[in-house]
Amino acid sequence: MTETTTSPRSSRQRALTVGVGAGGLATADMVLNIGPQHPATHGVLRLRIVVDGERIVSAEPIIGYMHRGAEKLFEVRDYRQIIVLANRHDWLSAFSNELGVVLGVEHMLGMEVPERAVWARTALAELNRVLNHLMFLGSYPLELGAITPVFYAFREREELQAVLEEVSGGRMHYMFNRVGGLKEDLPAGWMGRVDKAIVNVRKRLPSLEHLIVGNEILEARTRGVGVLPRETALRFGVSGPIARASGIDVDLRRDAPYLAYGELFVKGGPGHVVTRQEGDCLARLEVLLEQTRVSLDLAEACLDRLIQLKPGPINVRLPKVLKVPEGQIYTATENPLGFNGYFLVSRGEKTPWRLKLRSASFNNVSVLTEMLPGQLISDMVAILGSMFFVVGDVDK
Repeated sequence: MTETTTSPRSSRQRALTVGVGAGGLATADMVLNIGPQHPATHGVLRLRIVVDGERIVSAEPIIGYMHRGAEKLFEVRDYRQIIVLANRHDWLSAFSNELGVVLGVEHMLGMEVPERAVWARTALAELNRVLNHLMFLGSYPLELGAITPVFYAFREREELQAVLEEVSGGRMHYMFNRVGGLKEDLPAGWMGRVDKAIVNVRKRLPSLEHLIVGNEILEARTRGVGVLPRETALRFGVSGPIARASGIDVDLRRDAPYLAYGELFVKGGPGHVVTRQEGDCLARLEVLLEQTRVSLDLAEACLDRLIQLKPGPINVRLPKVLKVPEGQIYTATENPLGFNGYFLVSRGEKTPWRLKLRSASFNNVSVLTEMLPGQLISDMVAILGSMFFVVGDVDK
């Protein structure tokens, strides 16, 4: 039966659906708020869910708690200053965030970047991808109750974080990209230290994999749970590892190559796209784990090329006041979490007239409205964690 009540503070009516469950007990749909500050979410996300007993009836992600208005801030800063803001919305993918801005501006200027900068950027982007994936490979089992993997994941992160900090001076927000190349040349002996770090991480990665793959408890919590059908992923614009775990064989590094990816993703090269067909939590975790290995191979290939290149400039000398010609461009990159796009509109000034950001996590979180209904409350955390999102990337 349905009971209709009217609030004394509002003329709006709300319906309370009451049913008769087992043993003749009356049950009612219950509204629960998960968040906005809850350990089950990656940042300040709020989920408003309606449950019938232990099963979710509907789910609504409520966003905006971390909104900083990045797009409007872009419009009052010149193209050098924008980079310091653009790398912050996904704090696990800072270097990759910077790339979209500088690549778009360089294209509008018709600028050719030195070859050493191209290969160095590609190497750094892939190392940043590994750091991103290791964070989720450690934190996801933690959310399911497995404490040990996060220590292994952070050991490998620190190994790579040290060489990235050495080259850029930053641990999270690198600010190393510049329009025309990189901030400065690579330190002496740096490539050898990076190569050693990659060898060490690759050698120890099976220890982390052993804790995750084949783990009976983890597989019981993830296999067949939170299935994202391919059609639903396409409809919501889901991208990155989550989309590929649902059988969507798309990767901008191969399909719309930028930087040095055109050479790396040729047949027989170190680059290949990792996919799964199941679309469940376990498939998403497996894609992330295998992509980590691929990114290590790509970074190593970039280092080999950098060693072969003759010494030369790492950037292009820019005028004191940098103005971008009038026009517009959309630049998309394959960020660790999915498609990251910047739509730049210039009116010939030193600041953009409009710079719209398409972040990967926004679409990847939106699909929760389709994924969570019908699932058990106990599976909600497993599903949320497997979506690999950063709330700052959603809210911008």
